[in-house]
Amino acid sequence: MTQIPKHIAIIMDGNGRWAKARNLPRTMGHQRGAEAVRRVVKEAGELGVKYVTLFGFSTENWSRPAEEVKELMRLLRMYLRSETAELHSSNVCMRVIGRREQLEPDIVTLIEQAETLTKDNTSITVIIALNYGGRQDILCAAAKMAADMQDKGVAPSYDAAEEYFTQNLSTAGIPDPEILIRTSGEQRVSNFLLWQCAYSEMVFTPTLWPDFSRADLEAAIAEFNKRDRRFGGLSSSSQQGG
Repeated sequence: MTQIPKHIAIIMDGNGRWAKARNLPRTMGHQRGAEAVRRVVKEAGELGVKYVTLFGFSTENWSRPAEEVKELMRLLRMYLRSETAELHSSNVCMRVIGRREQLEPDIVTLIEQAETLTKDNTSITVIIALNYGGRQDILCAAAKMAADMQDKGVAPSYDAAEEYFTQNLSTAGIPDPEILIRTSGEQRVSNFLLWQCAYSEMVFTPTLWPDFSRADLEAAIAEFNKRDRRFGGLSSSSQQGG
């Protein structure tokens, strides 16, 4: 691993299938998935990754059975209550993106407390996407950008629009992910960080999220190091006539 990516985004998929394969309730899969979050954040920090964004709950996940949504919210409360102090003592900064108005008030309070406590920490930043959708993020950013440019009297132009747009995304101030990992074998982005992942390297692994290990993380980084990142240009071998 000659180059450690600064930012890794992860779609944590496969909790339900992990539980089904063991004849366990889906809620048990989500519990084991929460344990994997703790483990992967620690291991990413040890490898030198500076940002990890985890797709915790999408805007579409509200359509799941009510009991499953209730369990996911319970696990979220438990995670925020039990892990915030540990994250802080480990110099981890936590940030949550997504629309909070649909979340219960006590969850919003726990999020705000965690963000305030850890905001000055510098070892690694963990971004948790809750009630998040990439299209929604883009639409909100566009609306904010238009209002902001109008208020400041900025004339519309491509260069100005791109600058203002990125400043109004929920990930403002965070570098775009170099890698997007999706577990469980599914090969789609599922409305996650659509703008931010425009040039991310996609790594799809058959490993179910509860089983995702340090070896899987290192394998994804090793795969990233094999990629020729051209950003629309020519590869180094093409430039050299190869």
